[in-house]
Amino acid sequence: MSDFDTPVMRIEDITAGYGEKLALEQVSLQVKEGEIVGLIGPNGAGKSTLIKVLSGVLQASAGEVYIAGQPIMTLSPAERARKIAVVPQARQLGGAFSVRQAVLLGRTAYLGFLGNPGEQDLEMLEWAMKATAVEDLADRKLAEISGGEQQRVLLARALAQDASVLLLDEPTNHLDLKYQVSLLGLLRELVDRENLSVLMAMHDLNQLSGVVDRVALLVAGRVKAVGEPAAVLTPENIREAYQTEIETFQHPQTGKHYLFPKQ
Repeated sequence: MSDFDTPVMRIEDITAGYGEKLALEQVSLQVKEGEIVGLIGPNGAGKSTLIKVLSGVLQASAGEVYIAGQPIMTLSPAERARKIAVVPQARQLGGAFSVRQAVLLGRTAYLGFLGNPGEQDLEMLEWAMKATAVEDLADRKLAEISGGEQQRVLLARALAQDASVLLLDEPTNHLDLKYQVSLLGLLRELVDRENLSVLMAMHDLNQLSGVVDRVALLVAGRVKAVGEPAAVLTPENIREAYQTEIETFQHPQTGKHYLFPKQ
């Protein structure tokens, strides 16, 4: 993780919802350079809503989000795309595009009036495909590759944006164990190597604990706790958030924090 004290993304007192129903209330959080922050909480806690606010899909009714000290509401859609990239949940992508075409979509915010990619765009395209190990699939149609491979394509598209912040919404959802482990390991490697800043919403607390630097627990639209996994994933916090009794365990070799339901 970076030693810089200034966060790349600063979320201050965000309140948002759908109509009169609040989904987030005065949420504040920071993400630093080279850091993965895991966003957890029960269904309906507001995780996906926060991702939508940060990506510009949903407008907050109060509060502000800053990227490198600049309010994101002052950014045009293209400027925001150059700073924030979103990796959605794996779904069956449209089969008409090739992998190369899908990843190149990440360069849309950089393309000129005619939309023709330049040398830098093509360099970023090749780097993103190589970084996510999809270069061998470049000419394959999206409909011809597996769900795990499609999720790596979505990550490659986000990397091609050359944004400093990545937002991931349940990136391992619907993937088998092999692709879950592969994707999270790749993400950790990329963050450490490229000094990216990542906010990632996930349900699997043990998988998340093994890869993140810090955890933010949302309960009923509010931040209940923020800190290292061992400090947040406690029996008390999990009992209050999930109404479930757990026991915790520290791996003797890795030192990672894990939890198990009480029998």
